[in-house]
Amino acid sequence: MHTLGRISTLRVVISINIIISASTHSSSVKGKERSLTLPAEANSSLSVLVDTKAVLLCPPDNPTALVVTWTISPRDQPPCTRVHRRDNNETSVRNCTDARISWESRPDQNPALQIDPVALIHDGYYRCEVAAEEGHFSHTYYLRVLVPPMVTLFRGSNETIMCRAAAGKPSAQIFWTPEGDCHTEEEPLGNGTVTVQSTCHWEGRQVSNVFCSVSHVTGNKNLNFTLNQGVITLEFPASDLLIILYVKFSLFLVILVTVGFIYFKKANDCSA
Repeated sequence: MHTLGRISTLRVVISINIIISASTHSSSVKGKERSLTLPAEANSSLSVLVDTKAVLLCPPDNPTALVVTWTISPRDQPPCTRVHRRDNNETSVRNCTDARISWESRPDQNPALQIDPVALIHDGYYRCEVAAEEGHFSHTYYLRVLVPPMVTLFRGSNETIMCRAAAGKPSAQIFWTPEGDCHTEEEPLGNGTVTVQSTCHWEGRQVSNVFCSVSHVTGNKNLNFTLNQGVITLEFPASDLLIILYVKFSLFLVILVTVGFIYFKKANDCSA
């Protein structure tokens, strides 16, 4: 009887230990899941059209954040920092001179950064760091500024047609319809933009209209050109034009005098 009592007591103790272990493991897993919702570091790329407004959020939205720091590193410029301390609601700026970059609103309510308007020089990296009670979190943006190209289609020399996509970022792609004998070249302009120019001709082909299609991340454009085959335009110097006008005027006077002489002669004959 004593042996049976000991066995029953041992089974109860083992069951209690199993329940406690399972509960502890479940709490640990839930704690890990909660920590996974707040990544320690994240990175993303953001493409923005030039001359528009860009807003960079500072995730995660943590009400226990103590300090929020933006490190701004535009292309070919020294970095600057904007800091906000929530404990005393103070902000500080170091080496930031671009008035187009600022807090979107009150940093104690929303630590997002805004750029208005976006310019080419704003290409670069923007890093937000949050120091909170739960730990340290950060998010880095790579901001890429997009510039739509200026597209023109015109006649070149030697019966060629030229399609130009000027000062675009990134560089555009040019396609022709119908396909011809074409040559395309790119010219970097030094500020991150690129001019692409394609020259085509359709010698020996029965082509009356051609189309230039420009493909770009900011939007596509299509232009057409009518080939005026067999039309010749003559251009004269100013001196030659004066000579031609003088000859025409002289002929007009001769004709006028001749007609007048004939008219008066007939009038005299009738009166006689």
